[in-house]
Amino acid sequence: MRTRSGRSRALKLSAALAAIALAATACGGDDDDTTGGADTTTGDDGQAAGECPTEGLSGSLEAVGVWSGAEQTNFELVLGGFTEATGVDVSFTSTGDDINAFLGPRVEGGQPPNVAVLPQPALMQSLAADGSLIALGDEASSQVAANFADVWSDLGSVDGTLYGVWFKAANKSTVWYNTSLFSDAGVEPPSDFAGWVEIAGTLQQFGIAPISVGGADGWTLTDWFENVYLNVAGPDAYDQLVAHEIPWTDASVTSAFETLNQLFEPEGFVAQGNAGALQVAFPDSVTQVFGASPVAAMVYEGDFVAGVISDQTDAAVGEDALFFPFPTIDGSPPSVVGGGDVAVGFTDDEATQALLCYLATAEAAEIWAAEGGFASPNQNVDTSLYPDEVSRQLAEQLTSAEVFRFDLSDSVPSEFGGTVGQGLFKLFQDYLADPASFADIQQQMEDAAAAAYA
Repeated sequence: MRTRSGRSRALKLSAALAAIALAATACGGDDDDTTGGADTTTGDDGQAAGECPTEGLSGSLEAVGVWSGAEQTNFELVLGGFTEATGVDVSFTSTGDDINAFLGPRVEGGQPPNVAVLPQPALMQSLAADGSLIALGDEASSQVAANFADVWSDLGSVDGTLYGVWFKAANKSTVWYNTSLFSDAGVEPPSDFAGWVEIAGTLQQFGIAPISVGGADGWTLTDWFENVYLNVAGPDAYDQLVAHEIPWTDASVTSAFETLNQLFEPEGFVAQGNAGALQVAFPDSVTQVFGASPVAAMVYEGDFVAGVISDQTDAAVGEDALFFPFPTIDGSPPSVVGGGDVAVGFTDDEATQALLCYLATAEAAEIWAAEGGFASPNQNVDTSLYPDEVSRQLAEQLTSAEVFRFDLSDSVPSEFGGTVGQGLFKLFQDYLADPASFADIQQQMEDAAAAAYA
């Protein structure tokens, strides 16, 4: 595995930025070159990024986010690159998982941090709605336009105003498979959903359950549905379902359940049976595939599966464990459901705007990319800096996806989409227990949604 010293990378960045005024974004002088060296970055729309300010800045800044451990360390390397280039010191405070509980008293007391990195768009929308956030300035907006697909600008905007820079992303459209079991059964990764069902049948006949499902955690089941629904119904319908502009009894939802049933309903397709899967926690669903005595050939979940494989099994990611993108359905475009972390500003001063601008550059993302455990939605990041082939593939799937949508259960009211034992988490578990009952489940989902959106 090839890694670089974050400190060394920051110093190299500083020297480069001193010469070209930071984010003249030295990441490709034309659309085909992303290896660095030019003084502007040009996005898919042909718009060149402006320069991020580096001179005449002073003082210190505070950034906060949920990251701790290695993630905090790596983000502090990124902030160090900003300090090297501008002289502005940035301290980072880890808020713990409940960043809203941390921010609430600070904002209400008139002492917010300069920048916060938020894990959910709904929190950004709430803070923007109550006037707590500053809009991105011209330089930061220019960087976003040049470096990110339009969907990320949309996700960073509230009522047409751009507030956020999506710095880190999670790819939740990956299916991980045991390469030895695939080889022994004579199957290869499928090109579409119909092919996926076909190889599942082959694996079941070979004597191994095709899929392991962590049904004890309702969020894994919402992720399954979200990927199927996005491919079956398309992004517009997905947005309408998130906003509850169409009901959960809609024909498009029915179609998604019927599609999902092709994998969840056949006997022997789900490891330990559907009832048994409801007792399997997410980490165990991974070890069922990659442990010493595997009972299934595949597990669907996000890019973070790689970490569980490395931490809890002897399987080698990139050799024993590979992934393929969540298959398209009936000719749907390549689509990704994901999550991410968006940087927003609270104080309207030059240094805060400069930091937000910097976080939108390829150089900032490349510092963490070289350290691993990271994927950037920035299209101009030099992907050769990722430390291994799997990391590169995961990041490239994010930036090349024709359709990206944020995790649905994280985008709806929490009592409906994100609470253990109720709402979607509980109802998808009821569905897994009896896939044939999906029509009744749909009505219960609609009833729960109507109450949550009232």
